[in-house]
Amino acid sequence: MPSEQMEAALAVMRARQSTAAASEAAGRPEPTVEQAREEFVPGDVLHPVPADVVITAVDAGGVPATWLDAPGAMPDRVLIFLHGGGFQFGSLRSDGELAARLGRAAGMRVLFVDYRLAPEHPFPAALDDVRTAWRWLWRDRGCDPSGVAVAGDSAGGGLAVSLLAAARDDGEPLPSGAVLMSPTVDLTGSGRSMRDRVAEDPVSTPQLLARLAADYLAGADPRLPAASPLFASLAGLPPIHIEVGTADLLLSDSERLAEAATAAGVEVELVVGDGLPHVFPLLLGTPEAEAATERIARFLRSRTGSPSR
Repeated sequence: MPSEQMEAALAVMRARQSTAAASEAAGRPEPTVEQAREEFVPGDVLHPVPADVVITAVDAGGVPATWLDAPGAMPDRVLIFLHGGGFQFGSLRSDGELAARLGRAAGMRVLFVDYRLAPEHPFPAALDDVRTAWRWLWRDRGCDPSGVAVAGDSAGGGLAVSLLAAARDDGEPLPSGAVLMSPTVDLTGSGRSMRDRVAEDPVSTPQLLARLAADYLAGADPRLPAASPLFASLAGLPPIHIEVGTADLLLSDSERLAEAATAAGVEVELVVGDGLPHVFPLLLGTPEAEAATERIARFLRSRTGSPSR
């Protein structure tokens, strides 16, 4: 049962979803990509990066990125954060607070990667940028991969899995672990929850997810493992922690990924929150997000050797 605070956040998201549906039914023109990006709010409201977090722009091998340093972060422990937004939206503005919060809780610096977005830059541009940033971190900056983990929400979660599989295939070192929050790992939309959870999801619709996938793929096969890592070989990947809610069209993505990874010999922690929406850890101020932050931090500290708080 969602908390009182979570129910308030859900009400905001349901109201926004109803307004969007009414606008579409009335035949109003859709916003441009630029307008939609400016208006993108993945949770109930936008939360700024806290004032005590040092924000530093950096060129990660040609990919724009940002360091987020909360007080006490260990300089040799790095969390690569990959934002969500259907491969088309998202930025430090939408996901920076979540990234900084996870870094603070785990005692890690955060490298927030500003990968290229569709439709201007379709698949595999985002994955190429993520791989470039990872290579820059371990090869050019000399970061020990054992002190690095990767985290991503929604589309960013899918990119995280694709990064791990691609690095493994090329014989590159791997981060020590991965945190996935409602990851998008199947662009075919074949999960059962894409049908069963339509009435419960206060964020997405099957039509929206299909359009975002099509814009990202630009004609590429959605079953390509690099695009839909659910169909990739998962053997040899580092431990994975997954957070997902039952009020999420992408619930089946997480469940099937956990099952496939476990079958491949990967250590998996899957947390399913009853009645919780897509990327519920974003919802600052709710007990559910607070508990998820603590679970994720414990996982990250155990993987990277960061000391417990």
